[in-house]
Formats: sequence, structure tokens, C-alpha cells
Amino acid sequence: MTEQPTLWDDTEALLQTWRHWQVAQGLSDRTYTERDAVMRHLFEFTKATPRTLAPFHIIMYCGRPDLSDASRASYHATIRAFCAWMIRARVREDDPTSETPRPKRPRTKPRPLSFEAVRAVYAAANRERTRAYILLAVLSGMRIHEVAKIRGEDIDLDRGTLVIEGKGGVIEIVPLHDDLRALALRMPRAGYWFPAYTVEGCVGRKAIYTAIKGAMRRAGYGHAKPHMLRHSYGTELLGAGADLRVVQELMRHADVSTTQLYTDIHWSAKVAAVSALSLGLAA
Repeated sequence: MTEQPTLWDDTEALLQTWRHWQVAQGLSDRTYTERDAVMRHLFEFTKATPRTLAPFHIIMYCGRPDLSDASRASYHATIRAFCAWMIRARVREDDPTSETPRPKRPRTKPRPLSFEAVRAVYAAANRERTRAYILLAVLSGMRIHEVAKIRGEDIDLDRGTLVIEGKGGVIEIVPLHDDLRALALRMPRAGYWFPAYTVEGCVGRKAIYTAIKGAMRRAGYGHAKPHMLRHSYGTELLGAGADLRVVQELMRHADVSTTQLYTDIHWSAKVAAVSALSLGLAA
């Protein structure tokens, strides 16, 4: 007689099936890997399974006091995606997330480093590979995981273009900055620019984060994060007078409202605007 699977065996099978579903959707490896980790932690933390998951489990998990608002919103979004899949896959008929409060995702503003600070960070980088990471982030707006995957084939020196595989596997083509052209001439024309040292494939994004973060710390910007280099890219483009729609495409933002956040941080423009006010009062 065939042994009936336990609830945990069923959980494992369902998570694997959901993973295949997401692959078929064309989602990135990073997306479904992070989602899988959240769901596994949810089931471990609450002792629930996909079939027994209830609203109070979700509230308990997302309501932990040590979570940031951004994490709370991100975890809830992942759980909603899993529950929506269970309904479509006929695992369950109900959606337990529909009876839970949806955390509000905080709307943060970009926090760029000035180009003066970027130059200091670049100078503090103690390896050529780290300097290349920094240049790609600040001169093309690449995210850390995008930097990790860059290949020689992504560069077209004749046309002066750079192909970037972004979120969800979306492919975009952006102009190649002169400093990146010079970098490309020193890098492999084929294969990964940054292969991993101990395994096949490209370097991990955590290794890139650590390398850039170390340079920031040595330069005296220990508070900074590597993603701020991308913020510097967008801010400097707008500060140089680039059109908002052009910057949206260069930043590869799906919504121009995201790009508009970068228009709010030009301090000198704010000072000039306030200084222009006059009540005409005598000194």
C-alpha cells in the first residue's frame, strides 16, 4: 500500500511546484529563491502548512515587532502571491491573506552619494575588480545583481551599447559611457566579466556588496550602501539637465513616478528656490 505523504512532505511538494510555476512565468532566479525562503520561514515559524495556513498565522508572522515596514510589506506580498497560486492550482479554494491587513509599503526617497564621495570610494577600492563594480553601478545605474551577471557579449563597442538583464529577466540596452568603454577593453570579450572563484558561474551579489561596502567604509562613508551608487547615477543625470523620461528609461523604471523621486533631492535647487522668496521687508 502506498504511504500517504505527511503534511510537511506535501508542503515540500507544493513549494517545488510553485517554484516551477514561477520559472514558467519568467521570474528571475533571485525572485523565486527569496520567495521560497520567506515561505519556508513562515511555515517553520508558525508551524502551519500550505493547507492549514490561516489569517492569524500570517498576522503573527508579519506582525513581528522586529520587522521594518519594508520587510513587513515584502513578506506579505510574497504570501499573497503564494496564496493566489494555491487557488489557481486548486490546492485551496480560499485565500487566507484576504482576511489580513495589508502592510503599507513605505515610499522612500533616493539617497545618493555625491560624485566627490564616489571618487573617494573608487580611490579606496583596493582591487581592480571592485573598481569595475563601482564604475558599472555609477555610470550605467546597474543594480548589484546586474553587475554580477555582466558578460563580454553584453558590450557592443562598435555601437557603443551595453545590454542589461534587469528585474524579472527584462532586457534593456543603454548607451556605453566612455569610462566603461575603456574598462571593456581590459575585460574578457566573451563570458562572465566576474566569474566566481570557487564555483562555476558568476560572482555572487553578496560578494559584490561586501567589496563595495568595504571601499565605502575605508573612504569614510561607512553609512553608505552600494545601491546608493545607482541613486547617484539617476540624480546626476537629472542634475545635468537630462529629460525625466530619458532618465526613466536609463534607470529602467517601470513607472515614471519612481524616477520623479530623484527630482526631490537637488538641495542647491531647493536653496535657490527658497532664497528667491521676498516679502520686500526693509533690512
